[in-house]
Amino acid sequence: MKHFPHLAIVTAGALIAVFGLLRHNAARAEPQTGTASESAPPDAAARAARKLMDEVGTARFTSAGFRPGTVRHMVMFRLRPDVTATQRATVINGFRDLVKLSKRPDGTPVIQSLETGIQDSGEGADQGLELGFLVTFRSQGDRNFYVGTPTVTDPAFFDPAHERYKERVAPFLKQAVVFDFPVDATSAPK
Repeated sequence: MKHFPHLAIVTAGALIAVFGLLRHNAARAEPQTGTASESAPPDAAARAARKLMDEVGTARFTSAGFRPGTVRHMVMFRLRPDVTATQRATVINGFRDLVKLSKRPDGTPVIQSLETGIQDSGEGADQGLELGFLVTFRSQGDRNFYVGTPTVTDPAFFDPAHERYKERVAPFLKQAVVFDFPVDATSAPK
């Protein structure tokens, strides 16, 4: 990140989920200074995702078998300065709970794994981001179902647990960065 400071604002390769809620929440709370959500239109990846969904249909776009392979969903938050320790725990524990709560209508889990932690890099390039979450999915379809809005707007095709989480924690967030990528694994030489 030291050589790419724009990554904290630009979400290339991402489906921007939390940003939509931050934009919605701005009308109810103090202005969201410093977030990409205020003025930036959807990035190229978000536009491409919407176009693809229009081409293949929402049901296929969010199906478990759509574009199988490991997909990583990185989420980083900067909390509002007035957030209490209890509210911070709500943000962290609520995200962790999604591992068991995020399910398809047939009960199939959506999240393959979740890792979380507090920023402690020491490089001075964190741009105020405090919490990190790395969610792994088995397919782009699982990720698309999980992310939901603003890309997928039909509640029959997105994860209600994740939507509730976004609504619950939006008042505590000053900034959110989301960056998704299908894993292109490279092995170290032997």
